[in-house]
Amino acid sequence: MIETGTSLGIEELHTYWACECAPGSVAPLPQDVVKTLLAGLRLNVLETLRYLHHQQPSYAQFEAWIWERNGGELNEASLNRLRRALAGETVGAEVGNLDHVEGLSADDLAHWHEHGYVILRNAISAEAAEIAEMAVYDFLGMDRDDPKSWYREALGHSIWVPLLRHPALVANRRAPRIHKAHAQLWGREDLWVTIDQGGFNPPERDNWRFPGPHLHWDATLAEPHCFDLQGILYLADVAEDQGAFSCVPGFHRTVKQWLKSVPAGVTMQNHARHTLTMKPVAAKRGDMIIWHHLLPHGSSPNRAQRPRVVQYMSLRPTRFAYTEEWKS
Repeated sequence: MIETGTSLGIEELHTYWACECAPGSVAPLPQDVVKTLLAGLRLNVLETLRYLHHQQPSYAQFEAWIWERNGGELNEASLNRLRRALAGETVGAEVGNLDHVEGLSADDLAHWHEHGYVILRNAISAEAAEIAEMAVYDFLGMDRDDPKSWYREALGHSIWVPLLRHPALVANRRAPRIHKAHAQLWGREDLWVTIDQGGFNPPERDNWRFPGPHLHWDATLAEPHCFDLQGILYLADVAEDQGAFSCVPGFHRTVKQWLKSVPAGVTMQNHARHTLTMKPVAAKRGDMIIWHHLLPHGSSPNRAQRPRVVQYMSLRPTRFAYTEEWKS
């Protein structure tokens, strides 16, 4: 363990800070390098941008903030892995050797290629999922067994839960099966897990209607269409009518033809909502749904009796192809 406050010794971090706090002073980093840098330092993207733009810290203050965010958990081994990866060296999996870790089966991979999503069964243990589920309830000040407590709107009318660094969520990000499955889909092991939030989607009632997100993309539809993954971890059982994650299966294979069908003057989002049908995906506590980022997707209204409680996460390699033009 290195002493908190010691310089992180990452040149790319200084460049990133300068780009955000003094735009135009240096050439910006490639998008994939930024994502690797922040994931490697266990930083949430939006949280970091808000801090830099609102506080305009010095570089020393920014490094101190990174140490504080991590609560002393950064160590020399993880920082050295990040430095080596950014320098272009080959690094292995963050969680160790994956050779003997069970990942996606041949049937799983066939389903993935056909439909563009797959359910990784038992991505984490049911016990680990329940601990994380209870962390979400505790963070929200709710009682899992008291439906009246599920509708506090201290965080606004939203299903997002900005819980980032609870030990249970941190542990889930290091689950070997999750890293193995993503390594299979990416075809490489130098993966970096995002520091994403949780989600809480309670049953609808008269004064609490589902706020979205409805059908959307988190990816550009401009060509070339590059490969990327997104994921959601179910922390409790989720039935199809329980606000389940929903997507348009197989769209990654037909996106080019569909784009040609969009009438002039009609937005792609509006055309999608009138021409595409989303499928809700049920799964068990501890299962993870991984999907191709070109699939239109969203959450759905919860018409069951229990909330949908989830954790979001994505894993990406150090460098990956992406399209800079944004089109949605």
